[in-house]
Amino acid sequence: MRDMAIVCVYLSVIISCNFNLNEKSLKKNSQEFTGWWVYGEGQHIFKDELTLNESELVFLNEDMDEIVELYLAVSEMEYFPMECKMTGVLKNNVLQVTEFDITHVEGCDD
Repeated sequence: MRDMAIVCVYLSVIISCNFNLNEKSLKKNSQEFTGWWVYGEGQHIFKDELTLNESELVFLNEDMDEIVELYLAVSEMEYFPMECKMTGVLKNNVLQVTEFDITHVEGCDD
């Protein structure tokens, strides 16, 4: 029984270290992207301003229901592009977002 407890402690330490390494790796490899965030039919897309490439958005530190609420509250409809600055890591056409700022919404010049 004691051996099992020791194994559990070691596993939890290893798992927490791996999580911290992944978090540090994300911060170290993060880049800033400017472009447009578009949401519709349950899918978040980012269109890069420089390359015009489209990527799927994954918000790592946010509740997805709250993200949808925010998007719809600001844009007032699906498929309305919002100009944003996204910070994160782009891998395999998926932008993993750690931070974001909405920089402009068409019709809201203030």
